[in-house]
Amino acid sequence: MIEAILGALQYDFMRNALLAGLLVSIACGIIGTYVVVKRIVFISGGIAHAAYGGIGMSYFFGWNPVLGAIIFSLASAFGMGFVQRKTKERADSIIGVMWAIGMAIGIIFLDLTPGYKADLMSYLFGSILAVPVTDLWVMLIMNLVILLLVFLFYKELLGITFDEQYALVLNVPVNWMYLLLMAMIGFSVVMLMRVVGLIMVIALLTIPASIGAMFLRDIKKIMLVASLLGMIFTTLGLFSSYFLNLTSGATIILIAGLAYIISLLIQFFRFRTKFSS
Repeated sequence: MIEAILGALQYDFMRNALLAGLLVSIACGIIGTYVVVKRIVFISGGIAHAAYGGIGMSYFFGWNPVLGAIIFSLASAFGMGFVQRKTKERADSIIGVMWAIGMAIGIIFLDLTPGYKADLMSYLFGSILAVPVTDLWVMLIMNLVILLLVFLFYKELLGITFDEQYALVLNVPVNWMYLLLMAMIGFSVVMLMRVVGLIMVIALLTIPASIGAMFLRDIKKIMLVASLLGMIFTTLGLFSSYFLNLTSGATIILIAGLAYIISLLIQFFRFRTKFSS
């Protein structure tokens, strides 16, 4: 088995895929923790699907799809973040509409684009085996930006995650911090896009952090565990899909999903044992 794995790593595309999985896991662990603890999974899904509009426009205007996805992800992140802050009653409906509009824009622009779009499905369902070196550099830069922002504004982000009212008392710029968090979610979505695709972004962004939150309370430890779990899921999914000839993105999510179910069962039996004793 080890020989087969080493043999697979002789190929450049497998090494690139492994590095991509490790890089996105760092962002997933950090940003996914904020998403899970603050319970803004729906907004994250909206940003992910709205980013498809940027991909469609990129094909139409001849841009790099990753650049278009970044622009659209950030625009939708700020838009949804602003809506969520200012429109409390119907925020879920408005975000759902923005989600659908983003997808519709992408589909319409793709319809208007002449020629065959060969790698289009990779953005929807992921194609970790086709990640080029240039995308790895983009992922690395995004990771560094996320790490720097979290390092600089850790206390402020912690404040808005757990208790916004208390953060306001401490003169934390809550609205600006919230928009900063939305921007980092947008960056994470773009990275995940090439690994598991826009359709399954929510799963890899939230499952590792959700598992960590089941067993831990310290947010730094949850981030660390979530990042490590993301690395495990992407690595196992990558090699499983390679040897079994399966779709890599779906395999990664299936492994993550099974780990989540096992974690739920462990929690259930721990809870049952505690109260039966």
